[in-house]
Amino acid sequence: MEPAVIGARLASSIVGPLVRKLFVSEGAGAELVDRPVRVSRLVSFRGEKRTLSDKDLHKIAEELVKRAAHSTGVEELLPSFEKQAVIHAVTDSLRTLGTLDMDDVQAVRLGHLELSRHLRAQNRTATLGLSHDAVTLHAGVLDTACLHILNFFTQRSTFVPRTLLEQSRGIEELTRKIDSLITRSPSPADGPFEERYAHYIATKHGKLSIFGLDLSGAPESWRLDVAYLRLDAAADALSATPSVVSADHVLAGRNRVLLRGVAGSGKTTLIQWLAVTTAKKSLDEQLLYLYGVVPFVLPLRTLTRSGAPLPAPDGFLAAVDCPIAGSQPHGWIDRVLQEGRGLILVDGIDEVPEDDRNDARRWLRELLSAYPDNRWLVTSRPSAVRERWLTDDDFAELDLAPMNRANIAEFIQRWHKAAGISDQYATELLRAVRAQEDLSRLAINPLMCGLICALHQDRRGFLPEGRKEIYDAALSMLLFRRDRERGVHKSGPIHISEAEHIQLIQKLAYWMIRNGRSEMNRTDAVELLGQVLPAMPKVAEQGTPEEVYRHLLVRSGLLREPSADSMDFVHRTFQDYLGAKAAVEGLDFDFLIANAHLDQWEDVIRMAVAHARPTERTYLLTGLIRREDTSRQGMDRLHLLAAACLEHATELAPSVRAEVQERAAALIPPRSPDQARALAAIGPVVIELLSGPRELPTRPNAPGPFATEEQKAAAAAAEAAYRVVADEAYFTVLTATPIATYAAIEVLALYRNHPDLRVRNELAQAWGRYDTELYGQEVVAHLAEDGLHFPVSNLNELRALRSFGGRSRIRITGEFTVEEFVATCPGQRLTHLWVEADVGSTWDWLGLFPKLCELTIDTLQPSIDLSTLERVRSLLTLRVPEDTALVGAHLLPESTKVVRGRLSTV
Repeated sequence: MEPAVIGARLASSIVGPLVRKLFVSEGAGAELVDRPVRVSRLVSFRGEKRTLSDKDLHKIAEELVKRAAHSTGVEELLPSFEKQAVIHAVTDSLRTLGTLDMDDVQAVRLGHLELSRHLRAQNRTATLGLSHDAVTLHAGVLDTACLHILNFFTQRSTFVPRTLLEQSRGIEELTRKIDSLITRSPSPADGPFEERYAHYIATKHGKLSIFGLDLSGAPESWRLDVAYLRLDAAADALSATPSVVSADHVLAGRNRVLLRGVAGSGKTTLIQWLAVTTAKKSLDEQLLYLYGVVPFVLPLRTLTRSGAPLPAPDGFLAAVDCPIAGSQPHGWIDRVLQEGRGLILVDGIDEVPEDDRNDARRWLRELLSAYPDNRWLVTSRPSAVRERWLTDDDFAELDLAPMNRANIAEFIQRWHKAAGISDQYATELLRAVRAQEDLSRLAINPLMCGLICALHQDRRGFLPEGRKEIYDAALSMLLFRRDRERGVHKSGPIHISEAEHIQLIQKLAYWMIRNGRSEMNRTDAVELLGQVLPAMPKVAEQGTPEEVYRHLLVRSGLLREPSADSMDFVHRTFQDYLGAKAAVEGLDFDFLIANAHLDQWEDVIRMAVAHARPTERTYLLTGLIRREDTSRQGMDRLHLLAAACLEHATELAPSVRAEVQERAAALIPPRSPDQARALAAIGPVVIELLSGPRELPTRPNAPGPFATEEQKAAAAAAEAAYRVVADEAYFTVLTATPIATYAAIEVLALYRNHPDLRVRNELAQAWGRYDTELYGQEVVAHLAEDGLHFPVSNLNELRALRSFGGRSRIRITGEFTVEEFVATCPGQRLTHLWVEADVGSTWDWLGLFPKLCELTIDTLQPSIDLSTLERVRSLLTLRVPEDTALVGAHLLPESTKVVRGRLSTV
C-alpha cells in the first residue's frame, strides 16, 4: 500500500487534534521581534515549560499508527512487535521536530512530503529490520502528520503577517537591485557613445610602461592586466582605527577617498586599473559595486599645464585631450553624474602649484555639491596636503603601503617573465634583495623595483649602490644604452652624446620645477631649447630647436607627449632628479633654500644634496636648518627635510651632520600624524633618533555622577596626560614600521609590551614588511592578546604563530586553503576569527574550532552564504559589513547574533 493511501484513509477530524497537542499555544502578534521563531521552540514536549511529556508524545504516535493501521487493513498483516516498532519510530520522528532549525514559514515553503523525508532522514535507524509494510506505514503516518502540521502552521495568527512580511522584504530587495541596475544603465540615446568612450578608456589606459622593458627587444609597454601589482593601502592609518585594505578596493564602502603615496608608489597605475576595469566591465565579485559606473580620469598635471581654470564637467573630455570629446551627446556627463554613475579619478593634487591648491579644492567642492552621489578618488604625494585636508567633505584618507617582501618577490618574477629574461636573473636578484638591506630598502615601490630589475639585467647582475647611483645608471641606460640595446645605431642626422642629452633635458626639467608644472607646452619647450642651443654649438649646427626637440622626445626614453601640444617626463622622479642637477650646476642654492618649504621641492632638495659637492652641501643644509622666515610647523618640516637629506650626503662636515641630527631629534618623539609621516620619509637615519616608550601614567577612572567640578577637571587633566604619552608611543611606532631594517626591529621590540591596542595592532600589521621568523620572535611572539587580531598573510606566518603556541584571535589577510588553515591553527585556542581573504564559500569547517565564539567576515563579497554556519554551535557573534547581502541567515544557531557596520580591528 502506498503512503498516500494511508493519508486518504485518515480523517482530518482525527489527525488534527492530535497534531495540535504537539505545539504550544501561540502568542499575539506576528512574532517579528528579534528573529523568526524556530519550529523547535513551538513544540510542547521540550524545554523547561513543556506541557507534553515523552509518555504523552508516545501516546499520540500510538494513536496515529493504530488508526492508520486499522483504516487501511494493515493491522491484520503486521505482528504486534512490528506495530510497536512503528509506534516507536513515529515517536522518534515526531521528537525530531524539537531539533528543526527552521521557522514555520520555511517549513511550509518546504512542503509536507519534504518535511516528512527530512524527519525520517534524521532517524534512519528507527525502521532498520522492519518489513516493507511496516516501513510504508511509518512513512504514510509521517506524511499525513506533516500535512496537518503545516496546515496547523498556516492557521496560526502569526503566520500570515510573517509570510507577508517576508514576501515584502524579498520584493523590496529585488526592487532595490533592479532599480540599481536600471540607474546604472545609460539611456538609449547615450548608450552608443558610452560604448565608444569605454573602448577609448580601455585602449588609452590599458598599457603600462615598465622601466627597462624596452631593452633587449622586449615590448615597450606591458598590458595593464598583466603588469598590475595588487598593493595594500592603510585605511585611516594614522587615526585611532587603522586597518589595511587592498588598494584596488579603497572605494569599497567608501564613496570618497583621498589616497596618498610617495613618488613611484603606484597611484597613477591604480587609477589606470580602476578606469580600465570599470570601462571593460571586467569586475570580480568584490568589485561589483562599480558595475555600470563611467570612469573619468582627470590628471591635474594636464588640466593645469597652461594655467587654464579647472574645467566644468562638460569640459572634462576636452581638457584631457580626448579625441572623441566633440562627439559626446549634449549634456551627457551631466546626466551621468546626476544619476550617480560617475567614477571621478583625480590624479596628482601634488602636481598643482601649492598656491593653486586651494582653488583645486574649491573646484572639487563645487563638483561635490552639484553631484554628491558619485564615487571620487583623489591622489597626492603625502607631503602635498595636510592631514584631513578633505575630511570635512567626507573623504576617507588612505596611504599606499610600501611593497612588502612578498610584493617585491612577485614584481621581480613578473618583470623578468614579461621581459622574456632567464629565471636565473630573477633568482639572483631576489637573493641580492633579501641579502642586502640597502637594496631591499630601495625596492619599496614599483618604480624603484622596476629600475633595479632593468639595471640588474642591463649590467649582467651587477647593481649600483644608493638611490643617486641607481638614477645615474638608469639615465645612462635610458639615454645611451637604450638605442644600442635595441639595435638603433643611427638615429638620423642628429647625434647627441649622453652628456649633451642630460644638459638639454635638465634645462626643461628645471624650467618645469621653477614654474610649478608637471607638463610643459610643446611650444614653450621648443622656445627654451632655442635659448639654450647657442651655448652648445655642436648640437645647434645639427638641426633647429624643433628638430632637436623631436630627437630628444623620440630617442631619450625620458620624455613623452601626453597630447599633441604638451610634453612631460615619463615619471616625475626623473624631472626632480634632473632639475636638481641643473640647480646645483647653476649654483642656485639660495633659490632652492627659499622654496624648500614647498612640498613640490622636497625631492628636488634631496637630490640637490646628492649632486652637490661637500662645501655646497654644507651651504645648502645649514641654510635649511637656520632659515627662520617661516612658521613653527614650516621650520619643523625644514629640519626633517634636512635630516632626510643626510642619506645622500656621502661627504659632510661632522659638525654640520651633528647639528642637523640635533634639530631633528628635537621633533622626536613625534606628536602628530603629520610628524610621523615626515619622520618615516627620512628613512633609516631616523631610527637612530627614536627611543623606547615612556612609562604610562595611571589612567583615571571616569568621574562618578556626583563628582565635583574640581574632580572632573582633575580627571580630564589626568586623561589628557595619559593620552599624550600613549599617542607618542603610537606615533613612534607608525614612524618606525615603514622602515624595514634590522635596526627598526630593535626599536619596535621596545614597544611589544605596550598596553595601548593601537600600538600592538600596528606592530602586528607590520609583520609582512620584515623577515617572518626574526620579527615574529622579537616582536609578534610578545604581543599581548587582549583585543588584538593577529594578521597572517601567508602560511609561514601562520606556522610561526603556531610555534608561539597559537593565538585566540587571528585575522586572515592572505589566501590559504581551508585545509592549510585547519592543519596549522591550533583548534582548541581559536576564539575570534577575522576573515579578510578568500577562503572559499563554505564555513562548515569552522565547526572544527569548538571555542570559536566570534566571526568577522570582511571579504568585500556582495553577498555571503551563511547556510553552512548552521552547525557551528559555539558561534555567538557574526560581524559583517553594513551593505553585504546575507543568504541563509535563518539557518544560523539561535544563539548567534549578527552585527552589521563598519569593521575595524581596534
